[in-house]
Amino acid sequence: MAGAAPPALRMSHAQFIEHLRCAASSVRTRRAGDALHGWALKSGAASHTPVSNSLITFYCSPPRPLLGAAFAVFADIPAGLRDVASWNSLLNPLSRHQPLAALSHFRSMMSSTDAVLPTPHSFAAVFTAAARVPSASAGAVAHAFACKLPSSSGSNNVFVSTALLNMYCKLGAISDARRVFDQMPHRNAVSWAAMVSGYATGKCSEEAFELFRLMLQECPLEKNEFVATAVLSAVSVPLGLLIGVQLHGLVLKDGLVGFVSVENSLVTMYAKAECMDAAMAVFGSSKERNSITWSAMITGYAQNGEADCAATMFLQMHSAGFSPTEFTFVGILNASSDMGALVVGKQAHGLMVKLGFERQVYVKSALVDMYAKCGCTGDAKDGFHQLYDVDDVVIWTAMITGHVQNGEHEEALMLYSRMDKEGVMPSYLTVTSVLRACACLAALEPGKQLHAQILKCGFGLGGSVGTALSTMYSKCGNLEDSMVVFRRMPDRDIISWNSIISGFSQHGRGRDALDLFEEMKLEGIAPDHITFINVLCACSHMGLVDRGWFYFRAMSKDYGLIPKLDHYACIVDILSRAGQLKEAKDFIESITIDHGTCLWRIVLGACRSLRDFDVGAYAGEQLMELGTEDSSAYILLSNIYAAQRKWNDVERVRHLMRLRGVSKDPGCSWVELNNQVNVFVVGEQQHPEAEKINVELIRLAKHMKDEGYRQTYKFLFDDELDALRERHEEQQLELISTAFS
Repeated sequence: MAGAAPPALRMSHAQFIEHLRCAASSVRTRRAGDALHGWALKSGAASHTPVSNSLITFYCSPPRPLLGAAFAVFADIPAGLRDVASWNSLLNPLSRHQPLAALSHFRSMMSSTDAVLPTPHSFAAVFTAAARVPSASAGAVAHAFACKLPSSSGSNNVFVSTALLNMYCKLGAISDARRVFDQMPHRNAVSWAAMVSGYATGKCSEEAFELFRLMLQECPLEKNEFVATAVLSAVSVPLGLLIGVQLHGLVLKDGLVGFVSVENSLVTMYAKAECMDAAMAVFGSSKERNSITWSAMITGYAQNGEADCAATMFLQMHSAGFSPTEFTFVGILNASSDMGALVVGKQAHGLMVKLGFERQVYVKSALVDMYAKCGCTGDAKDGFHQLYDVDDVVIWTAMITGHVQNGEHEEALMLYSRMDKEGVMPSYLTVTSVLRACACLAALEPGKQLHAQILKCGFGLGGSVGTALSTMYSKCGNLEDSMVVFRRMPDRDIISWNSIISGFSQHGRGRDALDLFEEMKLEGIAPDHITFINVLCACSHMGLVDRGWFYFRAMSKDYGLIPKLDHYACIVDILSRAGQLKEAKDFIESITIDHGTCLWRIVLGACRSLRDFDVGAYAGEQLMELGTEDSSAYILLSNIYAAQRKWNDVERVRHLMRLRGVSKDPGCSWVELNNQVNVFVVGEQQHPEAEKINVELIRLAKHMKDEGYRQTYKFLFDDELDALRERHEEQQLELISTAFS
């Protein structure tokens, strides 16, 4: 056997190609393929074009294509011997893995000396690459070239035309795709499914359904599970339930419901239409569930506010042995965010790390959002810092929104400034969250800068952006600009109206607020519970008792709205501000809802101002019986007893306050100076300029004393003196006391 020729040398070219094809089909036989390549080089078979083509295909085969080796084989084929299969062998895998290189390869093919013309497979590959780059210009050039070729391989070929319309759909040029579709002399099921899917991707549900109806009229035999899946995906919108039910009946009639892809689309369709019972019925009848089926249910429950059901479904999926996908994790993390289930979210995080999904941007964004909404901003920051360099607005928005939801408004503004410096373009949600932070801080200048950026980016004033911008101006006290933004909004919904009415009401312009309410009704916008809270607040600030009662009764009489605790609180406030404390007391005792301590707290505060000690003492004792933890209630009641010289009652209230561990919350204020927000907390000296500020306060105190304002200024500083005593800041206390002496 020493002189026997190696087996590969005795093979024909056809046998060699067949062995190489088998080697490419299995990772375990890759070494055999390498050996075959070596024998082909040794035997000279590699110079045969079909053999070289098969070697290129071998090296480009999944799951780990070796494109460098494939290019080397391609380069070794002598010029003039490369045929169209040689070019296509590289063009097809490049279109999937390196679309830019695929377009360059196609241009080289057109300018080569091999005198080859592209085939339908060539055009399908280049259209796929153009869609993935994406490059509309490259796709249009290839389209023009395809039109010049004979119908068998050019744009009239059904395979080429389908790839072309699919490219236009993925590029977002739905009208161009439909033009290609309408000009096709022959269509197959793939063509119909591609066009319907294009409409689904472009959220054109009506056009997709009409095209499906056209298919049923012209070629009903082309109907299959792919077309059914595409049209069900197209009508998976909140208002697509009626059409979806009809399609469900059709797929049942045609026996297509047995395909798992169709069942998954049905589950998704019902979930997006907020019909989780119907989605669960489809899920329960499914015989071939996969991870997508489970993910559709989990995501559906999460999106419809049934977070506990989503968590239960996730546990059942895990127990059933199905591996979650990235969509599953996004769904369960969103559910954990909504219900504040930190434990469930952490468990999902651990499984995510184990399965290797943690680095995916959308999963990481959902993870950051979950930790932020559960109050764990530290963990949210850790996740954010792992991906903050990614040019993806979702991860930035998740972190900014988390800061805002946890009251960390300064951090939100600083992070947005950093995001802007990184060159990441904000989204509508980003802008809305930052405007909310500006509103909470009353930071007018940053809000104005954001307004300019909104105009620069072309967001417009529609939807949530206009409402958030109007709210920001009103909360900063700039009602004129708030009104300008409101009037320029193209569409004003109930949220927009509530925002502008609230702004005028809270800033003492109750008459304007009520006028806006009447204007809203004339435009046909029905008020909701929040609207009436704003209107009743306006009546309270203006002392309009009768009008307040009128609106309160109109809630249930004219609009079918059952008053809530906030509305009862507004009525109590209206009566208390008008000095009708006895009527407020009787009203509280007449209502049947559980109002806790808030209503008596309103009466107690009004009694102190109006010096009605009898009703005030009664309201305060009610609060003591209810076990209120509001420190101001104890202080107000003790002050009322002190004014009546009932020292035993004063000591009793103070003792009860200490016994229950109630402490006074420190006051906090924000001052914006030179585009920087300064935060001050009573009793704390953490401001970097605290020493200079204290010196200036002492100077002002002495100056005001010299001008005759000694007693008033001492009253203003009582709370500060108490805080200083509690914290034993003896040096500062001595300085301020000296100023008062």
